[in-house]
Formats: sequence, structure tokens, C-alpha cells
Amino acid sequence: MRAVIAVAGMGSRFFPIGKTINKCMLPILNQPVVAYAVADCVAAGAHEIAIVTAPGEIGRQVRHYFTEDHDLKDYFTARGWQDKYTPLADLHSQADFTFIEQPRDDRYGTALPAIVAADFIAGDDFLLVAGDDLLLRNDGGSDLADLAAARAAAGVPAALAAATVPGAEAHRYGILAPRVAEGHQLLDQLLEKPTTYGELTAYINISRTLLPADAMAYFQKLTPAPNGEYQATDAVIAFARDNDVLIHPVTGEYHDCGNPAGWLAANNAAAQAIVASGPRA
Repeated sequence: MRAVIAVAGMGSRFFPIGKTINKCMLPILNQPVVAYAVADCVAAGAHEIAIVTAPGEIGRQVRHYFTEDHDLKDYFTARGWQDKYTPLADLHSQADFTFIEQPRDDRYGTALPAIVAADFIAGDDFLLVAGDDLLLRNDGGSDLADLAAARAAAGVPAALAAATVPGAEAHRYGILAPRVAEGHQLLDQLLEKPTTYGELTAYINISRTLLPADAMAYFQKLTPAPNGEYQATDAVIAFARDNDVLIHPVTGEYHDCGNPAGWLAANNAAAQAIVASGPRA
């Protein structure tokens, strides 16, 4: 299993700071948002990770963070600050990173990272993950590891992670509508911000998907949606018409860090979790 992490967005909701700083590199406490996604992929068993970046300065920041900086490491070591650098050293040793630039042309959308990473994916199962979202867990678990385990237990080729929201809030989201087969909730259709929704709770898409290699054919056949985007959900829905796709509710607290309010809420939640855990020995 490999992982493709998408961080090539323009960051328009964070402008003007988004012009220079990739939103995935904004910190949740002392780590960038994308580092949490990487850790989740590694926990799920994906040790070959492609990070799909925008070209130029925005992409350089991401590459630098996930590439060993020997001069900086030596500088910290010489001053007895090894503990500060250890989290980065551990990160670099846990995965092999490939960096792929997503061209800035007339195509855009959530499906493009998978499309431009087709050669990297090759014949392997792959996780497709947004790099600017956070699943915050305080139990040491991994929602992507749980997703992989749930897919294996259900014996299906693909699985989607889903956050659960009250049904009254369904109009704000893309809703994963399930069908039940052999006790499993399988993807039936995507309801885009439904104006009416009769269930007490709803599953929302949070851009964390585990797919087999043959799902790539559905990405490569995509045409733009009415809004002009090449949407990953369109490829997944097309795949689900021919194959079973498990909907797996996540345990972690979901935060959309792609906008200032969501990013701030994620930092507050992460800080509160540290306070709740009590003083460290």
C-alpha cells in the first residue's frame, strides 16, 4: 500500500498569507498539519508516500520539511538539542517520500493528485488523503489504520473514511449515502449539500480513501464536473457502481484546517487535549 497526499491547492481561503505559505504547513501546535496526515499514513502501513505539491516556493517548503537537513541536524546536535530534532529524524526514517509537482494549467480539482501520481501508484493499493485536514485522536490510535483494517475485515476492495454529523447539518456537506449489504455500510451515492435530509445523523466525506490500483482507471476517465473541477468523489462514485466501497466512520475529531476558523479550532482542540492529559513526568 502506498499513499498520495494532496497539498497542491492555491490556499485562497488563507490569502494573503496563502500566497507564500502552503496552508498544509501551518502549525497545529509545533507540527504542520500535513505531518499529522503523514503519521496517519505510516500507521496504516504506507511507507512509500507521494506528496503532490504546487510548483515553486509553496512546494519547496513541503519538500524541505520532509527531507533530511544534515547541516541543521548537526547544528542542533552540537548544541545538545538532539531532542528537538528527533521528531523530524523519526519522520524521515519512517517513510520514503516522493515529491510530485501538480502543473498549474486549466485543470484543477481533488482528483488531479491521483492522476499526476499514476506512475507512483503503479499496481499498488493506495491511500488518497488531503493534507490540510486533521483527525485528532487522544488514544494513540490511527483512523487510517482502522480504515485499512475495516476494509480487510469486510473483504471489499475500497473504503472511505467518514465523519458523522447531525442530520440537521447535512445541507453543509457532501453526504455519503449508504446501502447495507451483509451488515456493511457500502457507498451508494453522494448527496451534494442536500436541502432536505431525513436521517438523525449523516456521513460526510473527509477526503481519506483507500483504493485498489484498478480504481485509477476511473480517475483517468474523468471529465470536469459542472463546476469545472476534476472531482475525486466522481471517480469513487463511478468505481462504487461496479465495486463495493465501504463507508467507515472515524473515531478521531475531524477538523477542516483549510480555512482560518477550522485551523484555529484544530489548534484549540489540540491544546486542550494536552491540558486534559495532565502534567508530564
